[in-house]
This record gives sequence, C-alpha cells and structure tokens, in this order.
Amino acid sequence: MRIFVLCLTLALPVITINAQEFKWQKLETEPYRGKQDDICFIDENTGWYINGFGKIFHTVDGGLTWEKQLEKQGTFFRTIAFVNDQVGFAGTVGTDYFPNVEDTIPLYGTNNGGKTWEPVQYEGNYVKGLCAIDIVKEQYINHGEIDYKTHIYAVGRVGAPANMMVSHDAGKTWASKPMNEDCKMLFDIKMLDKNIGFACAATHEDVTQSHASILKTTNGGETWKKVYESKRPFETTWKVSFPTETVGYVTIQSYNPDTSVSQQRIAKTNDGGETWMEIDLVNDHKSREFGIGFIDEKQGYVGTMNSGFETKDGGKSWKKIDLGMACNKIRIYRNPKNEVFGYAIGVSVFKLLNQ
Repeated sequence: MRIFVLCLTLALPVITINAQEFKWQKLETEPYRGKQDDICFIDENTGWYINGFGKIFHTVDGGLTWEKQLEKQGTFFRTIAFVNDQVGFAGTVGTDYFPNVEDTIPLYGTNNGGKTWEPVQYEGNYVKGLCAIDIVKEQYINHGEIDYKTHIYAVGRVGAPANMMVSHDAGKTWASKPMNEDCKMLFDIKMLDKNIGFACAATHEDVTQSHASILKTTNGGETWKKVYESKRPFETTWKVSFPTETVGYVTIQSYNPDTSVSQQRIAKTNDGGETWMEIDLVNDHKSREFGIGFIDEKQGYVGTMNSGFETKDGGKSWKKIDLGMACNKIRIYRNPKNEVFGYAIGVSVFKLLNQ
C-alpha cells in the first residue's frame, strides 16, 4: 500500500495508465539567480521550497502565493521534506563548497509547519552536509488500529564526504553513519520501503576522476552494494525516480569539458534495481542533466541545464519541453483519488497541470 501524501513513501504500486497530456506551468516566485534545489508538497495545495540564500517559502494555495518563512544568511538549503503539515526537515549543503556559506549545521527541523526552525541533534559522526531526504511510512497494527511508523533517510553530500542520517521515529531522534567506503559523494536517496532503497553516488570526490554510481540497500542503509557504475570519467549520478518497485530511472551528469563528448544518458532498471542499462536522452553537450520524475513506468520528465524533456515510452524517445533552466527536483504525486499532481524547481518553480 502506498500513501500518496508527499514526501511519504510506502510500497510502490504497479500503475499502468495511458499516456496523459500534461503541461508544466511556471509559477510566480521570488527571483533567484541560479539553481534552486528542492520542493516538497504534502497535498495539492500545501508545500515548501528552499534555496541557497537560506530561504524557505511556504504555500497553502498550490503555489499561487508564497510566504517566506525563513531567511538565514550564510545558510545554503539543499533539501526539504515534510512528514505532515507540522513536522518537517531542511538539510544544508554545508561549508567549504559554495562561497559565502558559513552554516555548519546539516539539518534543521520544525514542529509548527515551518514557522520556526531549530538545529536537529543526532548521534554519530559529524555530517558535513546533506543533498536529499526521503520519508517512508510503514503500516502496522497499533492496539487494533492501522497506524504508521515513519522512517526518514538523508544523504550527502556533493563535494564529499559521503554520509547518511536516519530516523526511525518520525524525526524525534537521529543517527549518522559514514559512507566513504561505499562512495565519495552522495546526491539523492529513494527508499521503496524501510529496507530497500537506492542512493545516487559518485566514485571519487575529484569529478575529473569520478564515475557515476548507484548503490542499493536491502537492510535500511546498514550496508550498500554497487549496482551500477559508468565507464566514463567526469561523471556523477544526480537524481532518482522509481514510479514502481521494479522500474526506476536515474540521471547521469557529465562534466567533461570536451564539447565533442555530447551524448547525455540516463540509467534505467526493469528488475528492481539489480541491473541497470543506459539509455540516451539527447546529444547536446550543454544539456547537463539534473532532476527526474516519472508518473508511471513510461511517462516522465527530465530537467537539464537549458531545458526539460518528456518521454511517453519509457525513454525510447524524448521531446523537449519548457521546465526552465537547471530543473533540479521533480516531484510527482497522486492524491487519494489517484489523480496526478506535481511540482518542479530549478531557476524557476513549475506546477504540473492535466490538460
């Protein structure tokens, strides 16, 4: 069973629908110079987004208007996720990577819908920064009633070192663990349930020597195994989307300065992440990939440095669409009626509309 309240993940159902006609509509937001990294909604109307100026914005009307809840100078917010309309967490990228960033606290939490934010305490090794958070709700029987245990997973960071933070009590307590033996950089995490999940990684902190890497865990992040590694240098993975338990997609970034190295690729799995194949996106050196989000096994979207792309056949063909520049995170949800809604963020913020 999956609860379609984001950013919450239960077992992913196999949903096959005919390709629908959607369009992305740009929303009016405060101008930002550069790529904004994450956006999160708990229903069609209630959501938050963050950026590198230490700002957190909140909407209750589906993005028609936004309220600035926080501005913290010297903080670079990288990722955000909410358990419900009150409890949420925002991760920072940390110091020594971007200029003018002074905040060494990796994670902030709120218990009042974002009105106030406080540093999150955790046990374990120091975490330099975070790039992604995923939330899983596990169903169980509580005194004869259906209830849920909430597990939260966070990873980072770009530029190294690689660390993971985990909470098994909806964020009340946290523990961290180093992952430098498995990889050198971590960019995204997707848990299919409390045990099985995937992390987007890189094999080296020096991008000139790095290969793109995908890690899989079957025990909630206690151990990881590499299930994919690219054969080319200058590469990392970036973001992951699993529309079902068996079919998943990961964007591959190339930082090769040689403009003749122009083919952009995506990694795809059809067997629950045990094996991965590379599929072509576009032959364009300038189209470095960022966010990815799929509605079902066939229909999905990719953001790149200069445009967006849509597929309706599982990546066999792609059509260029307007998702703004550097669309970094694409969130696709379904409401209790199984209706699709979605939001995306990069330089601009976009909303998915059913035509």
